[in-house]
Amino acid sequence: MRARVRAEMTEEIKTVARQHLATDGANLSLRAVARDLGMVSSAVYRYYASRDDLLTALIIDAYNAIGEAAERAAAEKAAPLDKWLAAGHAARDWALANPHEWALIYGSPVPGYQAPQDTVIPATRVLLLLGAILTEAYTAGVLAPREPLAGLFAEELEPIAASVLPDLPVRVVADAITAFIQMGGAISAELFGQLNKSIEEDRRGFFEYQLRTLARTAGLEEKP
Repeated sequence: MRARVRAEMTEEIKTVARQHLATDGANLSLRAVARDLGMVSSAVYRYYASRDDLLTALIIDAYNAIGEAAERAAAEKAAPLDKWLAAGHAARDWALANPHEWALIYGSPVPGYQAPQDTVIPATRVLLLLGAILTEAYTAGVLAPREPLAGLFAEELEPIAASVLPDLPVRVVADAITAFIQMGGAISAELFGQLNKSIEEDRRGFFEYQLRTLARTAGLEEKP
């Protein structure tokens, strides 16, 4: 019973904190959250010892939510390219529905906040999904041949590739990381107003064009 009550209160605190993200950005105040909950601030500190602890909980939830959305969408498709497109659109849809949480995880760094190790695995879910899709295509022999990478950055990527995506050549791992970064940039450009007065009517279509361009760059080609 006590554990259930604690879990419910933890979720209530996070719900109110998300509302504050919409009005105050990441400048959260535990006192303000407590006031909105009708609690004394010392009561909130029993659940979150500091603002940073609460921010970390919100960040982990956001990463997991967008990761789950992308994974669920990709799982409904069969072909690697279709999975790639579905995952990308799901990430964008989540961001459009949760712009303040997107800004928390992919916007400007929060002054004074250092993300703990707990955030790393949730933060890589979408990236690892893209890598898994490329792995499936590579294993099936449907990924277009890629030239091997050369240079210092390729050497730096080798241990990462070996530990995270061991079935892929370093070149394909680099393509997955590049796609992840550029996909996030495309979503941020839309959310933060950089497409205003340029592309207004069919932003989803423009985003799909970008997803398909990234897919071709990574070797996922359209079927004739």
